[in-house]
Amino acid sequence: TRMLTRPVDATTIALKTLRIVSPGAERHMQDTFEIFDLRVTVVEIRGESKCGLTVGDYFDVTESSRLRVPDGRHFCIFALSAALPIVTAKQRPLQDGDWMSVDSEVVCPDPEEGLVMRIERTRKRTFRTSELT
Repeated sequence: TRMLTRPVDATTIALKTLRIVSPGAERHMQDTFEIFDLRVTVVEIRGESKCGLTVGDYFDVTESSRLRVPDGRHFCIFALSAALPIVTAKQRPLQDGDWMSVDSEVVCPDPEEGLVMRIERTRKRTFRTSELT
């Protein structure tokens, strides 16, 4: 019989019983990590905006996964689809010299619009892994 050196909650025990949690994962359930809120802003339109976005329009990603658009505004799903793959990386702390730490602009896939968006960090938050998973 193995003795536990720290308390383990009932959820961890249940998940381990179902073999959903790998050995040692209960340690990670107690860890904290940092993640950034982001703002994605339209900074340039090189063509003609067919979707109705204008320079200055933006959306925020807060608290890890909450997408917020200002009241009364919208954000084109095609422009959004260009930014989302980069958003998850920009939310995490990056090493110095990582290209992701210096490149911050993405372009909408519609070649007629040439809509350029800048991704900027707005706030650092600390979360417990158990709050998000």
